[in-house]
Amino acid sequence: MKSFASDNYAGVLPEVMQALQTANNGHARSYGADEITERVTAQLRELLGTDVEVLFVFNGTGANVLSLSAATQSFNAVLCGDISHIYNDESSAPETFTGCRFFALPTNKEGKLEPQTVANKVQRKGDVHYAQIKMLSVTQSTEYGTVYSIDELKALSAVCKEKDLYFHIDGSRFFNAAASLNCSLKELTTDVGVDILSLGGTKLGMMFGEAVIVFNKKLAENIRFQQKQVMQLASKTRFIAAQFEALLHNELWRKTATHANEMAQLLYRSLQEIPDVKVTMPVHANVVFAELPISWNEPLQERFPFYIWLEATNEARLMCAWDTTKEDIEEFVEAMQEMGREF
Repeated sequence: MKSFASDNYAGVLPEVMQALQTANNGHARSYGADEITERVTAQLRELLGTDVEVLFVFNGTGANVLSLSAATQSFNAVLCGDISHIYNDESSAPETFTGCRFFALPTNKEGKLEPQTVANKVQRKGDVHYAQIKMLSVTQSTEYGTVYSIDELKALSAVCKEKDLYFHIDGSRFFNAAASLNCSLKELTTDVGVDILSLGGTKLGMMFGEAVIVFNKKLAENIRFQQKQVMQLASKTRFIAAQFEALLHNELWRKTATHANEMAQLLYRSLQEIPDVKVTMPVHANVVFAELPISWNEPLQERFPFYIWLEATNEARLMCAWDTTKEDIEEFVEAMQEMGREF
């Protein structure tokens, strides 16, 4: 089965599977004291051009919870987009572990937060009756698959500095964003002024695991204690680190993310030729959003699973992965064309 439901549906990159097998030889020190973890941490520091703290965690929700916990206290508030993953798709985990209030701000037509929207919400500093806003979290690429440009991130970062907010990026598809912009990881993080990053790997072809990368030294002071507290300290950390090492080797991440992005572009161009389909969002990364006739849902989903993002308009989210092929796209589009003739 091939699906367009999520890049989480895809299997594991062969290079990652080999890295896991290699890491499985012999014994190694636990809880991140192993040679692989040390090696990958050094490599990330070199790539990012600064002495970051790197913590490997089990999953994306854990990465976000740890990042948010490191920068807030229970009387604080976090600003995020109204379509953000931390607000809509992580149950109440962020609120439960941080104790914070989350203010969901309206995003623009591309699913992005704008600097003035953020600035306008930061108010009542020092007012004991109001949750004190301390952090901004943005998603890169966004939940709509659009990508913040470097200049857009710098503008948001400037607001954070002006308003004394920590700047967090939820980067579950961060590699896809960097590939889309054809820039380095440093340009999209260190040079922008990010304080802490949740760096995703699972959606790009890892078996499991993500990373939290801390740029702000103040946030690094207690984060390893917090990692244990939120149950994200893996005893066999080397198996997460080894997967990232495979992605970083010869920029496998860029090759893989670029392929997924290109498949989304191919799908976008193909859907443009189907009269009954309306693409609703710009295609920057590895996903296409499109409104379909509702009568197509059941027969199409039986063959190619996908999610309906917005039921009111039957807007579908069509996700491409590292193993999506041109033939997969052609078969999917042909099925849609058949629907158009039948219905």
